[in-house]
Amino acid sequence: MRTLVIVAHPDDIEFGVAGSVARWTLEGADVAYCIVTDGSAGSNDPNIDKETLIRTRQAEQLAAAAVVGVEDVHFLNYPDGMLQPTLELRRDLTRLIRRLKPERVITMDPTVWFVDNPGYINHPDHRACAEAAIYATFPSAETRPIFPELLAEGLEPHKVAELWLMFSEKPNTHVDITAVIDRKIDSLSRHVSQVGGRDLSFVRGWDAEAGKAGGYEYAESYRVLRLTPPESDGTQAQDSASAQKDAAQKDAAQKDTAQKDAAQKDAAQKDAAQKDAAQ
Repeated sequence: MRTLVIVAHPDDIEFGVAGSVARWTLEGADVAYCIVTDGSAGSNDPNIDKETLIRTRQAEQLAAAAVVGVEDVHFLNYPDGMLQPTLELRRDLTRLIRRLKPERVITMDPTVWFVDNPGYINHPDHRACAEAAIYATFPSAETRPIFPELLAEGLEPHKVAELWLMFSEKPNTHVDITAVIDRKIDSLSRHVSQVGGRDLSFVRGWDAEAGKAGGYEYAESYRVLRLTPPESDGTQAQDSASAQKDAAQKDAAQKDTAQKDAAQKDAAQKDAAQKDAAQ
C-alpha cells in the first residue's frame, strides 16, 4: 500500500511511526515522507545559525529515512514554530497527495492537546499540520472544484483509501514492530541535533506499552479511518433515495395486501357465523 506520512518537524516520524514504516518497506511497500516545517526552531543555542540548523536537520531527516528504507522525502519549509492550518498549506498538501496518489495518509491526531504521562503540551505545529493534512486528504484531494489551479498543473483528483492518526488517544489499530524496534531507534538516533547523547530506551517503553493492547512485545498504535467512496456527482445519493422510495412503496403495497386479505378473511368468518346462527 503506497503511504504518505505528513508531519510538522524532522524527527516527528522517527518518534511515532518509523517502526511501522520499517516493517512496511521490508514487505515491499512504497512510503514517502512530507516534512512541513524547516525545523529552524529546533535549538535554543544562540551560536547556531538558522540556515545551518535547517540544513543539518534536513540531512538528519534524510539519513533517518534511509535507515527504514525511505528515499522519497519532501520538505515544504514552512517556518518552524509558527505553523497554521492555512489554505496555502492545505493546497500544498493537496498538491502532493494528488501527485503521489497514496492509498494511505498518516499524520498526527489534531484533537490531542495534552499528554498526561509524561506531562506534555502538544506542539501547536503538530495540530496545525494534522488539521491541514486531514482536510487535504478530504475533501480537497478528491474534489475537483477545490483548488482548480491544481487541475491546470495536470493534477487530477485522487481518493485516499485510509487515514491513519498517530499518537491518538483513541487507537483502534496496533502494528507489530517487534522485529524492527532496533531499526526504529537507529533511525531516531540519526537526529543528532535533537537526541544526540540521550538514552533512547524510553522509546522501547512507549512501544512496549502500546504493544500490550495488541498482544505484541512492541507496537505502534493508530486511530485508523477507512474512508468510503465519495458521492461526488450525486448519482449514488439519487440511486440510494430511489431505492429507499421503491422499498417504501413495496412495503406499503404489502401492508395494503395484508390488510385486504385480513378484511376478506374476517368477512368470510362473519358470513360463516351468520349461516351457522341461521341453521
